Amino acid sequence: MADTTCHMSISLDGFVAGPDQARDNPLGTRGRDLHLWHLGDERANEADATAASLLMRPRGAYVMGRNMYGPIRGDWDEDWSGWWGPEPPYHAPVFVLTHHPHEPIEMEGGTTFHFVTDGFDSAYAQALETAGDNGVDIAGGASTVRQALQAGVIDELWLDIAPVLLGSGEGIFTDVTEFDLEPFEVLHSPLATHIGYRRAG
Repeated sequence: MADTTCHMSISLDGFVAGPDQARDNPLGTRGRDLHLWHLGDERANEADATAASLLMRPRGAYVMGRNMYGPIRGDWDEDWSGWWGPEPPYHAPVFVLTHHPHEPIEMEGGTTFHFVTDGFDSAYAQALETAGDNGVDIAGGASTVRQALQAGVIDELWLDIAPVLLGSGEGIFTDVTEFDLEPFEVLHSPLATHIGYRRAG
């Protein structure tokens, strides 16, 4: 079976998004500072470029939470097809966790958003079946990654640890009681320490 991967930028104090998330500030207060390593900051180096290539490596399917997909809460009372414009970067099926049914949305470049109302396990199973040998990526946000860690399905996790303290926000390790991944690679830059973890054994 192909690996299930996950790649998350995170603050020194363990948050992947800052407080006060909003439509015009989806990563919360100072949340964007976690991502400078791949957003064209002049201090980025070859380590950041390597980490960015890992972040963008193609996968056969993706799982993401509704909060990552967009700012709409509750019923789908407006037209929304993601933050990414007409051609999202996934180029594969994306299974979005939600409590509110929605018909699939087909985008340019091969991305289709499928909306799953019966939980993480169902979304992950559908992603596995769809991806075949091309693997699944847990795209985020925090709640979805927590569920993947609790379910023990992540085979390779990259954390891009930015030298930033957010104080509060969205964490991925809340209520995660086991971590059976071992570090296998570390890359350094002034903007982030990129640590790759793989399933032990």
